[in-house]
Order: sequence, then structure tokens, then C-alpha cells
Amino acid sequence: MRWLAASALALLPHVPASATVREEHAQRPYPVQIAPGQTLRQALQASTPIVVDGRRFHGYTRWNVRWNYRWWREASGRCAITEVTTRLTTEVQLPELHGATPAQQATFDRYLRALSQHEQGHVQVGRDAAQAVDQGIARLPAAADCATLERQADALGRRLLQEHVERERQYDRDTGHGTSQGARLD
Repeated sequence: MRWLAASALALLPHVPASATVREEHAQRPYPVQIAPGQTLRQALQASTPIVVDGRRFHGYTRWNVRWNYRWWREASGRCAITEVTTRLTTEVQLPELHGATPAQQATFDRYLRALSQHEQGHVQVGRDAAQAVDQGIARLPAAADCATLERQADALGRRLLQEHVERERQYDRDTGHGTSQGARLD
């Protein structure tokens, strides 16, 4: 995940590495057709394509962080990061209700707002992960050689991602997968 930089500016030890996070977000709604006599919960459970560890969920966010960096090798062999580009991609799946009565639609709209808010919390964890990786790699000190620097940069990126994956799990535990934020059907 690296590029070789050929910038003369990188020779200056006081110039910090430039860092950039690029984001790409996608919404992937899935249809929920409610039948006469069916509750919202029943319709959502029957329609959701989201199954994680055998459990059905009505919303889901996937995020992925990838990074590239450029480095400069000094005549001595020392190597320093000169530029980091980090990419965050997110995909949020939420239900889209069809065939509801006005009362069901009003209940669904309230539920969807809360569920969407919860999923945006997952998106924020992804953003935080991307920023941590981007800034962490940009701040790495020069290493004795470029192979060592690459190992350090990639190990740091993987460690930071793992920390944010655990933070995301804790977020779901703390919020009951959004129920404490109002994402529940009473």
C-alpha cells in the first residue's frame, strides 16, 4: 500500500506529510411490502436481507478503510512518509416501506429516523477510523530503511482499524443496536 515519492520537498525534515481522507458513501434501500393484517415488525423481519450471526437486523452499515502512502528515501537510506491518502467507503442499508396505512407509515417514519441515526453512528466510526489511520501514518517518524517504514505504517493501519472495529461493537452493545436511540417498534 505504498508509492515511491520523488518530491524534493520531502527532503526537508520539518515538512509534515500531507494527509487526505476521501469518502464515498452509498445508500442501499431494500423494499418492505406490508400485507393487510401484518404488523410492521413482521413485515420488516420477513423482508430484511440483513442477517448477522443468525440474527435479523433492519439496518446495517459496512465501512472499509484503505490507505496508500508515498515515502522518500534519503541518501543515507533513511525513509520518511511524505504523503498519505486514505479512502473510506460506506454502504448503509435501510428499509423502504410500501403499502402501509397512514398510521403504519407514521410509526415507520419515526422508527426509520432513529434507525438511520443509529447507522450514521456506524458511519462516524468509519470516519474516525479513516482519520486515525491517515493521521497516524502521516505522523510516523522516519525509519532506518523503507521496508521497516512500510511494515510500521501497515501495522499501525491494521491496529487502528481493529481498535475501531471493537469501538463499533461496543457502540452496538451500548445502544442495544439502536434501541436506546429510539430504533424500536413498540
